[in-house]
Amino acid sequence: MTKPTSSKALSPSPPRLRSQTALITGATRGIGLAIARALAAESCNLILTARNEKALTSLSREFGSAKIRILAHPCDVRDPYSVDALFRAIRREFSRFDILINNAGIAHANLPIEKLPYPIWKDVLATNLDGTFLVTQAALTLMKRGGTIVNNLSVAANRVFAGSAAYNASKHGALGLTNTLREELRPRGIRVIALLPGATDTDIWKTLWPQAPRRKMMSPEAVAQTVVQAILLPANTTVEHIEIRPSVGTL
Repeated sequence: MTKPTSSKALSPSPPRLRSQTALITGATRGIGLAIARALAAESCNLILTARNEKALTSLSREFGSAKIRILAHPCDVRDPYSVDALFRAIRREFSRFDILINNAGIAHANLPIEKLPYPIWKDVLATNLDGTFLVTQAALTLMKRGGTIVNNLSVAANRVFAGSAAYNASKHGALGLTNTLREELRPRGIRVIALLPGATDTDIWKTLWPQAPRRKMMSPEAVAQTVVQAILLPANTTVEHIEIRPSVGTL
């Protein structure tokens, strides 16, 4: 005879990030959007930013019924003045936040170095590397002990892909920044994680490799769940790099 299951055992797990607040850059699509949804499912308050103001407005409506605090504010992470404006808006609504997801990033068409236009080089470095620096520097004034920073870098942070010079350089540089940041913030009790996902089914492939076999890739939701689980690890657990790849073949 099967022992009856108690009503307590049947009750859903309580949200694990209630009362915490996360800032997510590049939050309107891809991995950033998936992370926002995964954090909202844990009752985490959200500060969402991206360049597309219309998409941010739509996201505000989506999360409006989630019973969490939402601030959606446009920001171009390449621009120090835009980053300053974002943080002025944040300070009006929040006295602090606990989680920073540096996710904003762009790629470029597959081109050898001799054919890569300098303006494209500059734009990719400004978004993927300078933007991570600018947002992180501003965020540190509002982050306290127990906080977590996750920098979404890609496996291109420690591998080289021919035809992706600016993308490779930006991600290698961002990994160096992340590793330095971890050592500087260790005494302050702020955990810094380098996220190195392999091929993930997002819009970036429209630029990077339009013919890429998307069906072999990971979903953004799978990456997001990995990020949430890392954030939820005990405070005395050290996580430095999270590298995840598709299980089906190679890309």
